[in-house]
Amino acid sequence: MAELQHLTYADYIKAHIRTVSDWPQPGVQFRDITPLLQDPKSFRVLVDIFVHRYMDQRVDMVAGLDARGFILGSVVAYELNVGFVPIRKKGKLPFTTIAEQYELEYGSATVEVHADACTPGQRFVVIDDLIATGGTMTAGVKLLRRLGADIVEAGAIVDLPELGGSQVIRDAGIPLFTVCDFAGH
Repeated sequence: MAELQHLTYADYIKAHIRTVSDWPQPGVQFRDITPLLQDPKSFRVLVDIFVHRYMDQRVDMVAGLDARGFILGSVVAYELNVGFVPIRKKGKLPFTTIAEQYELEYGSATVEVHADACTPGQRFVVIDDLIATGGTMTAGVKLLRRLGADIVEAGAIVDLPELGGSQVIRDAGIPLFTVCDFAGH
């Protein structure tokens, strides 16, 4: 019964995500979550999926990845009555930070978190909008682990399985939950 219910929610969420062809470059199928967020019912269903998943997991903090992970992550943190930690692109945080560089398809990027974002042993859920190559999520988890955090799970709305990121994350020993996937390009 739970599996059937999960598929129903996944299909519902997936139906509210728009695909924009050839953006930001030719050949890319961009999965746009803004229609999902604009519809109050689908946004509530999405938030509830994550809240119900983590409400009994003794989560201390939610971290959101820059920038769309901030939207869902902060609301889930509020609903769980825990704090929220932003993991930002390099140069966006005003206090002392630690950084983690990761590879992109063409080049590299860096994410940062405040050095006082957590205390050792705090239990985190790390949230983003989607999993593509897995670089951002893996880098965010590495940052928190360097500060002593325990990662309960990484979570995202969408998995793009052909890009291999979900496997990269799991191979790194990070538990992963995604609501739905878009197979194919």
